[in-house]
Amino acid sequence: MSDHIIRGMAANNQVRFFAGTTRDIVETARSIHNTSPVATAALGRLLTAGALMGAQCKNESDVLTLQIQCNGPIGGLTVTADAHSRVKGYVNNPNVILHANDKGKLDVAKALDLGVLSVIKDIGLKEPYVGQTQLVSGEIAEDLTYYFATSEQIPTSVALGVLMEKDNTVKQAGGFIIQLMPFASDELIDVLEKRLNEFSSITSLLDAGKTPLDIIKDVFEGYDVVVTDELPTEWHCNCSKERYYNAVLSLGKKEIASLLEEGEPIEVNCQFCNSHYKFSPDELKEMLLKAAAK
Repeated sequence: MSDHIIRGMAANNQVRFFAGTTRDIVETARSIHNTSPVATAALGRLLTAGALMGAQCKNESDVLTLQIQCNGPIGGLTVTADAHSRVKGYVNNPNVILHANDKGKLDVAKALDLGVLSVIKDIGLKEPYVGQTQLVSGEIAEDLTYYFATSEQIPTSVALGVLMEKDNTVKQAGGFIIQLMPFASDELIDVLEKRLNEFSSITSLLDAGKTPLDIIKDVFEGYDVVVTDELPTEWHCNCSKERYYNAVLSLGKKEIASLLEEGEPIEVNCQFCNSHYKFSPDELKEMLLKAAAK
């Protein structure tokens, strides 16, 4: 099943949901960054969250960044998503190795430890919106649940998961975001709390052959579920030599002149997709002239 997200309403419009499968995205990230299993799990969860939250964007040009700065050996993670649920991301230390936790699972919480989750929304205003919360568990799904409750005042349940093969490739990945509308009844809230507390892992359900829609229907058994649309989600990096040309140009005359002194080409690397862009001394001279003319 190719990566996709469904979004819709349930329980007579008392709840909105976003659910998706992201195995191809997470495997692409693992391959690009050569991540260890625990780093793959952490980055995969955040990439899945980015894809789901990208589906919440109201405007075509909106861009969302999820950033975790933490004390754990993973060092931190960054993911960006657009309104089409196209995502990219990287982890500061892709090679972190840890023993499994006491449940025999990849110990993402220990890899992150204490830290801060930032949600940065560039929605075309003069300054982007930035919401920040402390990590409450390091499991990422729980941290995002806490973020929605405290920064956006939206009662939310987030489930995220990555399941690895024995050869350390990605077997399954996916997640959901379920949010209560302000008029949700106490009865529905009680039912959902009970069901979500008993919910097994998202990846075990995907691995059993269930689709995101199947999983949402299970959560809302006995209630109506209306899918408003389905959209593809994919890994996408929008870097290019032109973008990095402009980035080097923005350094200014003094910095470019300093780069030119060595008389060697310079290489710029994209953190997100590991693409490399070289600029020759002639290109640097061209930049210097442009910078001097400003």
